[in-house]
Amino acid sequence: MRRPALLVATVATVASLLLAGCGSDDGNASAATDGISGSVTVFAAASLTESFTTLGEQFEDAHPAVTVKFNFSASSALAESIGQGAPADVFASASTKNMDAVVEDGDAADPKTFARNTMEIAVPPDNPGQVTTLADLAKPGLKIALCQEQVPCGATARTVFDKAKITVKAATLGTDVKSVLTTVSLGEVDAGVVYKTDVRAAGAKVKGIEIPAAQNASTAYPIATISDGPNAEGAKAFVEYVLSADGARVLTDAGFSAP
Repeated sequence: MRRPALLVATVATVASLLLAGCGSDDGNASAATDGISGSVTVFAAASLTESFTTLGEQFEDAHPAVTVKFNFSASSALAESIGQGAPADVFASASTKNMDAVVEDGDAADPKTFARNTMEIAVPPDNPGQVTTLADLAKPGLKIALCQEQVPCGATARTVFDKAKITVKAATLGTDVKSVLTTVSLGEVDAGVVYKTDVRAAGAKVKGIEIPAAQNASTAYPIATISDGPNAEGAKAFVEYVLSADGARVLTDAGFSAP
């Protein structure tokens, strides 16, 4: 049966308004259709603080229904927490050793290396200890800050000293690379050995002294989703974003090198 023209027009008008309403918020529509929502908890190495904070903000912009929560600390401490059942969706480590431990425990699988980092000497801006070379760190009387040896930045620094055949005695041992950097920036020590990315992130708070390539050492950064994480889809999407060209761009800008 034919409908009256007025009724047809009314139905058409309502339909067009409904369609317009559905398309009025592209971001929310995208978030509703990509299946990603809720919070994504990322356990990440302390040296990733600045770059992952940026990546988290960009990821949230791309997925408005998602909130990214970070726990930044030493990779060794994060791996231990995951092993003890701490709720996490993603683990980004500054060491394959710590990631391997999580994988061996069955808490993660198929990690992907997304960046590498090398070491650099950090001194206070006025350089009171007059440190200019790696060998200067072995001079008696200087106060040197290092990461604890079980922490990736401490283990990598130890490799640097072994390659240079020098013995460096630490006046203080930091729980992670940021604590070492803070000690240096406050002038509590003459120098510290940290990642080059942390020297860059500190800006004018410290002065960086490069370590020759022949004596330097690097560490790889793997990332993986946690097997029983509460937000599997969000975790997968975040890992993919870190591994994407956009993720690589942020990491390169922060001073990381390609894997």
